Amino acid sequence: MKTHEIRERFTQHFVNSGHTAVPSASLILDDPDLLFVNAGMVPFKPFFLGQQNPPYPNGTATSIQKCVRTLDIEEVGITTRHNTFFQMAGNFSFGQYFKEGAIKNAWSLLTKSVDDGGFGLDPERLWVTVYLDDDEAAEIWRDVIGVPAERIQRLGMEDNYWSMGVPGPCGPCSEIYYDRGREYGEEGGPIVDDNRYMEIWNLVFMQNERGEGIGKGNFEIIGELPKKNIDTGLGIERVACILQGVDNVYETDLLRPVIDVTEELTGATYGDRASDQDNVRFRVVADHSRTAMMLILDGVTPGNEGRGYILRRLLRRIIRSARLLGAQGKTMERLMNTIMDTMTPSYPEIADNRERILRVATNEEKAFLKTLESGTKLFDEAVHELKTTSRAATTKVLSGAKAFELHDTYGFPIDLTLEMANEAGLEVDMAGFNDAMGEQRRRAKADNQAKKHGHTDLSLYRDWVDNHPTVFTGYEELSSSAKVLGLVRNGESVTEVNEGDEVEVILDQTPLYAESGGQTADRGRIFAGESLLEVGDVQKIGKKLWVHKATVTAGGLDLGSTVNAEVDEQWRHGATQAHSATHLIHAALRQVLGPTAVQAGSLNRPGYLRFDFNYTEQLTPAQLEEIALITNQAIDSNFAVNTIETSLEEAKAMGAMALFGENYGDQVRVVEIGGPFSIELCGGTHVGQSSQIGPVSVLGESSVGSGARRIEAYSGMDAFRYYSKETALVEGVSRELKVQTEDLPERIAQLTEKLRAAEKEIAGLRKAQLASRAGEMANQAVDVNGFKVLTLNLPDGTSGGDLRTVATDLRNRLKNEDAVLVLGARDGAKYPFIAAATDGAVNRGVKSGDIVKRFGEYVSGRGGGKPDMAQGSGSQPDGAEQGFAAVKELLQEL
Repeated sequence: MKTHEIRERFTQHFVNSGHTAVPSASLILDDPDLLFVNAGMVPFKPFFLGQQNPPYPNGTATSIQKCVRTLDIEEVGITTRHNTFFQMAGNFSFGQYFKEGAIKNAWSLLTKSVDDGGFGLDPERLWVTVYLDDDEAAEIWRDVIGVPAERIQRLGMEDNYWSMGVPGPCGPCSEIYYDRGREYGEEGGPIVDDNRYMEIWNLVFMQNERGEGIGKGNFEIIGELPKKNIDTGLGIERVACILQGVDNVYETDLLRPVIDVTEELTGATYGDRASDQDNVRFRVVADHSRTAMMLILDGVTPGNEGRGYILRRLLRRIIRSARLLGAQGKTMERLMNTIMDTMTPSYPEIADNRERILRVATNEEKAFLKTLESGTKLFDEAVHELKTTSRAATTKVLSGAKAFELHDTYGFPIDLTLEMANEAGLEVDMAGFNDAMGEQRRRAKADNQAKKHGHTDLSLYRDWVDNHPTVFTGYEELSSSAKVLGLVRNGESVTEVNEGDEVEVILDQTPLYAESGGQTADRGRIFAGESLLEVGDVQKIGKKLWVHKATVTAGGLDLGSTVNAEVDEQWRHGATQAHSATHLIHAALRQVLGPTAVQAGSLNRPGYLRFDFNYTEQLTPAQLEEIALITNQAIDSNFAVNTIETSLEEAKAMGAMALFGENYGDQVRVVEIGGPFSIELCGGTHVGQSSQIGPVSVLGESSVGSGARRIEAYSGMDAFRYYSKETALVEGVSRELKVQTEDLPERIAQLTEKLRAAEKEIAGLRKAQLASRAGEMANQAVDVNGFKVLTLNLPDGTSGGDLRTVATDLRNRLKNEDAVLVLGARDGAKYPFIAAATDGAVNRGVKSGDIVKRFGEYVSGRGGGKPDMAQGSGSQPDGAEQGFAAVKELLQEL
């Protein structure tokens, strides 16, 4: 049975029993606890936490959720069941059926014949586990389902008790295992061998509330939930493994094609004839290819922190594993195309994003191959040196300094260094590495250090969210009469507020826009009689409730009052100009760069916008100019701006663009500017005609991370002011240089050439002056422990290249001595420095690299080089004298 059929049978089984089918959420959700969605229940957390009531008619739902877990990334390929990306099929009950209903539903689907829509598993091969004291679940399995007592086993909190890792809902669980047969291990059930007995389904009976604590079992159960819920998770990949008769989850119909392609690309063989190490590499390539593709699909781009770092790490593990298997050239395009082919039937949106996914993955491969070549060479040299100089040691340790050099100089990730060291039989001095990183360390190890935070307590707002959602009238009007439904001060609901109070006001309806979709919130006022509240921000809770954050500047306000809510008209006008301009820039961008330039985020406030998009190359001035031209031509065309309320499917059929990571309801709002020119899903406010935007001035573009760029622009009067200021600046320069504005470029080029020539002449004179003083400098060397030591600060403006020239000259002058010299100089904001040693000094144990490192500690710098000469750069020249003294102390110790 193909994986896609397994998905369909699961969904249909629960739809037939009254569950609402819910589409998978994006892997990226706005959740403080998670980098990625890592379980099927995550999108349903507001319902389990009691923050919102579930919107499903029968209080039950089913979904097949995309999930990514990377905490156990090192287990990928080694065990039979670990995937970084997996599909979690689940059924959920919010206060409806409980243990018996969940158990019956699961057993029916697993054991029902294929002809009747089930999976047709042999009930004699199914085992179950329950929590230690969960007699109720054990009795249901035994007395209602008929599972023999000997196939029901009890486990403790580490295995059979579930919580989210933070205070909140929790409860015992019951897991269903499939016996794969004696060829896979020992008899005796999952307690004895969880490889032979593969877990396929976890039924969580969410009935308690947990308190503070750490880990899976170290917390207090503080009471029962008011409603008992069900959360289950069936591993689609594991069921596919069983139904397709393969040994592990890497050989199912979704991943095996990637292994086959990897065999072609590498010439290596997968399976019984291959080494265990090579088989692991094949599985890593297959697993990570799928995970990387799905992350890129949901808008992640490679980077050095957070989600971007996870993606980068996965892609680099693919590349390196393929090369270790024998791949000589690039592999990413074939691998990505293969996995997209296998996954598209379940995720048709892959087809529309194919080109973008390929671009992101292949560009990362191109960059990393260069890193891999240079870093591997340095690593191999370090390993060879270590093994030849410490043969007697039983445990060989790669220094933290060397690991840091690989990371900082060559861009070699520390986890890759650890992997390679392990393969070479070495350990890495991680304490030394962490010390060397210090404040330089910017990359977050987010895959295993993601911090847990408690959930924001939104229970205060729950009744309003569920029973009094705000009616937004701001599309049609800027002022509305409204009733005060709630007042919140200092986190508590109150019945009145007075002058000077900072308050949150909840109205039955409002014209003020709540921040969302990149558009900042409206500013405005709420007033009644002599009372006035200035609204500085409006936020949404649960996507249904508008919360007005305001200051009472006059009078007071009572719960239940009738008030007027009014938008600051000038603020709204500027915001709509910027928001509509953002849509036009997006359309222009795609005309110039093609469909792979996809929006990754935006911000628009009155007069200003920024637009982030996924793209791997810097834009040229000509491209920026064309984007600005197309945008302003669209404004000049006075396009009509239309909004359409329709279904999500109809909107997609119209060609409307959606944002990654956004979860849309069944009904959506489409904003259309100029017919096909721009069609996007958007809930923001907009101008009525494109000409109302006014001029748009594109300020420029920049990088905001690997594979992500940002365009910034002014709109409306702010664009006019910017142009006026720039015009005045150009005219001022023209007057100063006494040329017409059109002749400015040529005149500036002439002056620049003259300046460069003058700088070159000055540099030559400086070199000559330094050379003439070389003899005088050499005579300033002092004796330290039998060494001739020269430490000098050269004149300001001396470059690193000039330092090297002087150091070479001085070393030659002192070549018959055991001489050491350290030179430095201020050069703008930098402080370059150099250390050099004669052959005699080197023979006595002097290493210029060690001297540079010691000196660098005092000038906030670092560097490296060979024993006879090493160079570095710092930023704190005031520490030079202390550094010189430290170098002399170092030589005194030799």
